Amino acid sequence: MSYPTPWQGQGPQQPWQGHNGASMLAATADRERAVDVLRAGFAEGRLREDELEKRVARAYDARTIGELMLLVADLPQGPQTTVVQVPPPGFRPVPPTFLPAPLPPTNGKAVGALVCGLLIVPTLGLTGIPAVILGHTARAEIQRTDQVGDGLALTGLVFGWLAVSAWTLFLLLVIVAGVSSA
Repeated sequence: MSYPTPWQGQGPQQPWQGHNGASMLAATADRERAVDVLRAGFAEGRLREDELEKRVARAYDARTIGELMLLVADLPQGPQTTVVQVPPPGFRPVPPTFLPAPLPPTNGKAVGALVCGLLIVPTLGLTGIPAVILGHTARAEIQRTDQVGDGLALTGLVFGWLAVSAWTLFLLLVIVAGVSSA
């Protein structure tokens, strides 16, 4: 018993028939891609040899993309591999000269300085010294390289120096209180 299949030209109308690129004339490269999909299907045991030969012959005789899509529609690498991406009318690719320049990388030490600077409140200022060290190191690296993040490093520096100043003031007050009570 023979079942009608789309690749034999029988069966229900497929969604891609008569739409978009399906009626576009097929190029030799399109036919070769369809034959590659057919051969892969045969190698996987999805097609019998006689069916492969019939489909390959039809692929080389196909005039449109739609005919090729029908030949491979029931295989895992189906119609999406043979569809030609057609740009919309009037589409012109932008030359690389006019594309925006890629963004330079952000300095990791600047990010670390900011994080340490922001953590001075929950850590009671213990991350202030690492924020200062990372901030100064990051700013020096940013000046030598094409990296960004100077604002992050500066923010970490400000918070770090505030924490260091607060600890210094606290320790001075403790020393003065200790000396005056003695």
